[in-house]
Amino acid sequence: MPRASAADAAETARRILDAATAHFAEQGYATASVDEIAQAAGVTRGAVYHHYSSKPLLFAAVAAAQQEVVAGAIVQATAAGVPDAALRDGSHAFLDAITRGAASRILLVDGPAVLGWQEWRKLDADGPERELRLGLREAGAAPALLDALTAALSGAMNELALWLAAHPDDTDARTQAHTALDDILDAVTPRT
Repeated sequence: MPRASAADAAETARRILDAATAHFAEQGYATASVDEIAQAAGVTRGAVYHHYSSKPLLFAAVAAAQQEVVAGAIVQATAAGVPDAALRDGSHAFLDAITRGAASRILLVDGPAVLGWQEWRKLDADGPERELRLGLREAGAAPALLDALTAALSGAMNELALWLAAHPDDTDARTQAHTALDDILDAVTPRT
């Protein structure tokens, strides 16, 4: 039997990742089944392990992809904005992107426990936090305070995201979270 082409292998890996994303988001990591993920992707369990080696590594790939989705939402929201508006738009885009869809369960609920705190923080630092630091710099944050402001604002937004994840269908909570975020942003970059 001929070996799969690189394109076929990449397509199989993508199908597995998509199926795993949906499964982890719906079932959570602890009850997720590699057999069910394989079935949903239309592959064998062996194919899942060929591409991702283990359930924890598959989850890590899913979490990294979800962080890229969140970072992409930030970039999209800030593409045409002036620095102060871009920081605000990107911060609100982060809050919405990480608390809706698969990202909420994968990144906020299971991510820190499954990946471990350091790996979870690294994913955040390599995606959304990187965009936040850039936004703060472009908005004129004092260079001497850039690291501290990034940490403080990132922490505040992550806490708001966790709070929203605990209130997934509460529109009042979402409004309150965005209002609180505006208040925090006003303190960091007062409007002129």
